[in-house]
Amino acid sequence: MLSEKQGFLMALMLYSLAALTYIMFLVSKKLKLSTYGSWFVRAGLIFHTLALAMRTIETSYLPLTSQYEFATSFAWGISLFFVGFEWKYKIRSLGAFATPLILIVTFYAALQSSEIKPLMPALQSKWLFVHVSTAIFSYGSFAIACAVSIMFIIRDRLKESDFTSNHMPQLSILDNMSYKAITFGFFMLTIVIITGAIWAERAWGRYWQWDPKETWSFITWIIYAIYLHVRLNRGWKNKKAAWYAVVGFLSILFTYIGVNTILAGYHSY
Repeated sequence: MLSEKQGFLMALMLYSLAALTYIMFLVSKKLKLSTYGSWFVRAGLIFHTLALAMRTIETSYLPLTSQYEFATSFAWGISLFFVGFEWKYKIRSLGAFATPLILIVTFYAALQSSEIKPLMPALQSKWLFVHVSTAIFSYGSFAIACAVSIMFIIRDRLKESDFTSNHMPQLSILDNMSYKAITFGFFMLTIVIITGAIWAERAWGRYWQWDPKETWSFITWIIYAIYLHVRLNRGWKNKKAAWYAVVGFLSILFTYIGVNTILAGYHSY
């Protein structure tokens, strides 16, 4: 029977193969490579899902509590959103920009301790599932917005050719894709902050404690709120919006990896 570790390693290997074949597709312009990349990432998502399911069975709670568990779930969320976007928009070249992000977070998970420990009292709450799962969907959506925006920036600099016309969407389409992903991610992040405040009040008697993770989550929320405000009210689109989406995701990475590594607080588990 497949173990959690075996499933995770299979997912890591398949994501690596997917990233390699997608990038080779972009360089060589051989369409068949993109098909292989799509198969690899979907197979990786299946093994990743099985690994998370096995850990859930083993621990009797969802894998959302430790650094390793959230990182692997975060990578799973990016993979899930990518497969969904690729299926909806039929853009194979997006894989060359999305799968490296999946790999970064998956490799980060691989560097963390996967030891199973008893849940801390503060984590033994029904709010755990809502708060952390919505964070995974939020972060995953923002990651895809970042990948699409990087694709926009590169597409904007490429000369028009048969390959770009057939396999890289027009800038307006990429801009709209990024906007939709950010809108969904922002909605989920809002739920993350609200449920986190309710959970904090139940656990520690205060809705807000200016914990580093809370503070940076709020900063990230402000960053994306500004993006949506200027886009809706001032028509801010295209290259500036694309760069802003990339900066926003860097804030996401710092909120998760940077804060947990550098700054100690209530969220340091």
